[in-house]
Amino acid sequence: MKLKISDIAEKAGVSKAAVSFALNGKAGVSEKTRKHIFKVIEEMGYEPLRKHKKGGVRKLTSISLVIIKTTTGLMNRSYASLPFFDSLVSNLSQNVGGSGGQVQIVTLNIRNLKQDIENSTALKKSKAAIVLATDLNKKQILFLDSKIKNAIFIDNYFEDVDADFVSIDNFQGGYNAGKFIIEKGYTQIGYVASNRIITNFLKRREGFRTALKEKNLEIPPDFVFSLNPVELRGTLPKFFYSNKKYPHAIFCEDDYMALRLVKELTKIGIKIPDQLAIMGFDDIFEDTMINPELTTIHVPIEQIVRQAINQLEEKVSNTHWLSQKSFISTKLIVRESLK
Repeated sequence: MKLKISDIAEKAGVSKAAVSFALNGKAGVSEKTRKHIFKVIEEMGYEPLRKHKKGGVRKLTSISLVIIKTTTGLMNRSYASLPFFDSLVSNLSQNVGGSGGQVQIVTLNIRNLKQDIENSTALKKSKAAIVLATDLNKKQILFLDSKIKNAIFIDNYFEDVDADFVSIDNFQGGYNAGKFIIEKGYTQIGYVASNRIITNFLKRREGFRTALKEKNLEIPPDFVFSLNPVELRGTLPKFFYSNKKYPHAIFCEDDYMALRLVKELTKIGIKIPDQLAIMGFDDIFEDTMINPELTTIHVPIEQIVRQAINQLEEKVSNTHWLSQKSFISTKLIVRESLK
């Protein structure tokens, strides 16, 4: 249903200026009036798109966040407890909700993807969607892109897929991690990889090994380990309890593995970073809750969200839109575990 500002103003019993202020997130109306206006808009079935004040770009006031639940990947049944997911929802809500918009979370099961999409009333009504594609492969992304209107895929990327992506530059993050460890004088370097195949982690791995290769360094096979990427507790590979010679520094493909390493090694008397320096990737909140605090690579979730929304707005409004792949750089965060 197409509504004019005058229609909304008449129904809400306010001026057209008040409706305009509310829609644009401007001062000039009380919070009570603002909420009343958006309640009226919702009741009248207002289309979740509106013209931006400048440039004629349509601004989204409703976005579906599509979550694909998996059994073996990061987005398993406990995905809602992951720091990345919590930050994503929070930032998305602030960016869309700040102007009176809404974010609806749509959960699909990877095993019943086709059926779930067909049965999803929310997706049928959705004008635009951000798909959290962390665990998805190329075939799944192509399928979702053909079924979901105006989709942007975040936290994943495939060079040969003609779809819209917003992701961090995992290669650059891994490369900078390797470069930093080398600059600190470490040559006996270990690596903790995910025991699950995740595209982002493979890119981090590629970047890290590239940095080492430039200095003619290699990771000895005995210094390569694997851990579950989402577990904070549990024992480590037998190597760490065997009194063998440790690497001098270890890079972990995500912070969960790094935190688990720090906690367990500290428990058995290994001094960090004196005996073994440790570095992670993601910069989650828990990194500053341990001793020593974790050196890591920061992932700018807020910037990812803003880029995804901007890209989505352009895609919705531009009938000649061509698919766009956007990379957001990462940032080194130096703390006590490796400095």
